[in-house]
Amino acid sequence: MLARLRLSSLRLRLVVVFALVALTAAVSASGIAYWLNREAVLKRTQDSALNDFRQEMQNRAAALPQRPTQDDLRRTAEQMAAGSANYQVLLLGERAAGKPIVGASDPDAFTLADVPAALRKAVDTRRPVTETNPYPYHLFWQRTERGGTPYLVGGTRIDGGGPAGYMFKSLAAEKADLNSLSWSLGIATGLAVIGSVLMAQVAATTVLRPVRRLGEAARQLGEGKLDTRLRVTGADELSDLSRTFNSAAENLQKKVADMSAREESSRRFVADMSHELRTPLTALTAVTEVLEDEQDTLDPMIAPAVALVVSETRRLNDLVENLMEVTRFDAGTARLVLDDVDIADQITACVDARAWLDAVDLDAERGLMCRLDPRRLDVILANLIGNALKHGGSPVRVAVRTEPGPDGEDLVIAVRDHGPGIPEEVLPHVFDRFYKASAQRPRSEGSGLGLSIAMENALIHGGTITAANSADEDGAVDGAVFVLRLPRDASAVAGEPDARSGRDGGVDQ
Repeated sequence: MLARLRLSSLRLRLVVVFALVALTAAVSASGIAYWLNREAVLKRTQDSALNDFRQEMQNRAAALPQRPTQDDLRRTAEQMAAGSANYQVLLLGERAAGKPIVGASDPDAFTLADVPAALRKAVDTRRPVTETNPYPYHLFWQRTERGGTPYLVGGTRIDGGGPAGYMFKSLAAEKADLNSLSWSLGIATGLAVIGSVLMAQVAATTVLRPVRRLGEAARQLGEGKLDTRLRVTGADELSDLSRTFNSAAENLQKKVADMSAREESSRRFVADMSHELRTPLTALTAVTEVLEDEQDTLDPMIAPAVALVVSETRRLNDLVENLMEVTRFDAGTARLVLDDVDIADQITACVDARAWLDAVDLDAERGLMCRLDPRRLDVILANLIGNALKHGGSPVRVAVRTEPGPDGEDLVIAVRDHGPGIPEEVLPHVFDRFYKASAQRPRSEGSGLGLSIAMENALIHGGTITAANSADEDGAVDGAVFVLRLPRDASAVAGEPDARSGRDGGVDQ
């Protein structure tokens, strides 16, 4: 589900990028097209109206008398406005010095108040006649707006004391045409964006399909399906990536097969060796037991050698048992045999069987029942308590409590000693096989497998063991603490409640 969400997110990003690129291109093209068409439409209308107005001023307004009447101005303005350019005209003359009169083609549509003051000032300004400026008065124009409707206002004056004329043309038709153009360009932009989104969907599908297949293949490879391969077609970059994946998967499969074969060979060798050693060890054990019984009657010169043989034979027997237990864990044949266990009784029995009662302080309530494998729990406790007695010294405190766990209630057993503690550099390795911190602690005669086997037995229950140092009130190290955490009911972890495991695991003592 998460992979699909990520894929959808990547698809969404591709679609958004395509849409943004198309939108930017379409908006830019539409904006340029609108601006060019707007200028062309307005310039054509503007030039046509102003040229016609200029011609009318030269033909009609110039023919007016020096002191025209208001009727003369009005009739001339009406004649000028009657042309094909469709604009209103206003003529401004003087019936006497300092007495202006105005004649308009339509006083209701165009008055002198509609002419901007800046335009009137420019029209009335007389410029000196030169070689580059043959006319004292020029035609000026300005775009303005009234009531939301755009207009073109132009004006000029007849040389020699003639009247000034102004034209007023509505640009509403041009505005409507430009609005239609903008709507058309907007629709075209929207269609371009929609088209780009559809193209992005097609492109994303084309690109993401092999990526999705590659992700699925990588997931299967991570799940252990080392024979997963991709079907390669084409010669593009994704095809090269698929070939690289297939090559890497093939090399990984070969290496894993080689490592599995070597591991299986090593495991079989250890199992066979342990099995072959048990027969002579059984005979040796029987002989050493007889020698141990007769040790008091032996020659004092021979007794130490006999004691050494007895000790080393027992140590060798423990090592073989530990190796066989490790082999079962590695082979995956170790199984839980569950039973209802009174934890306090179980710990007491474990301590009593090894004659540790005087060295162990137990803090556990009677009647705390758990469904666990009693043999494996005994192995765990024997290793943890034995390790604390060996490296930390007595008294060893064993505290039992229950705590809420992720899948119900957990059993927590803390084993604490009062020794020098565990060096910080050793803590990460205390559960490693054959690891012994001989440089930091007194010499150990164990195999280095006890804590590793304890951890394996905890894991098969669905639990774990942690190691740490405890501190006193002054913050100084005051011994090591091993905390065993197991589910109170391991039925869900057992899988095969009727299965029987192999022989007992050993204790690293």
